[in-house]
Amino acid sequence: MMLAPTGIYRRFVASTRAVAAIEFAAIVPVLLVLFLTSFDAGNGIAAYMKVRAATYTLAAITNQYTTISTTDMTSVTGATATVLAPYTGTTVVVLTQIKATSAAAASVSWSYSPTSGQALTQGNPVTNLPTNFAQNTCNNTYPCYIIWAQVSYTFVPTFTYFMSNSLTFSDSLYATPRSSECIQYNGTPSSC
Repeated sequence: MMLAPTGIYRRFVASTRAVAAIEFAAIVPVLLVLFLTSFDAGNGIAAYMKVRAATYTLAAITNQYTTISTTDMTSVTGATATVLAPYTGTTVVVLTQIKATSAAAASVSWSYSPTSGQALTQGNPVTNLPTNFAQNTCNNTYPCYIIWAQVSYTFVPTFTYFMSNSLTFSDSLYATPRSSECIQYNGTPSSC
């Protein structure tokens, strides 16, 4: 005997045998998206913290030298890759020594980057220093030298549901030379 369509409808509405499966199927996509998004966000935060640590390491190692060669510079900038591990990708490292000649004037003493075309041009003015930076750092004694370490890393999320583009994390840090007034890189500057 066949039930009337209204009887089938009533039995379907009254049934509770598959409610948990239906509720689970309805909530799983939301939970999956939340999990994958939090996974990418966590990786992004970890990558950013690694960039900050790499920048600090770059400045802290460099400011201990009195003279530095290209071989040493390659090793020092290579340390950033070690700090950034396991994040490997597009990384730009720039290490620059700034020469402040007055409270308002500063120029590039030397600059190095293992990435082609990223180093700053020697002798060019540096105009993006923080306000009163040279005056506060140099204590009104000029010329004064400052190490400027810069690291940027392009983070590509694993799951690109919400973030389809990559993010570039960058950090920079200023440090004064520890062991001498300046750091000579391949004879530049000729004296401190």
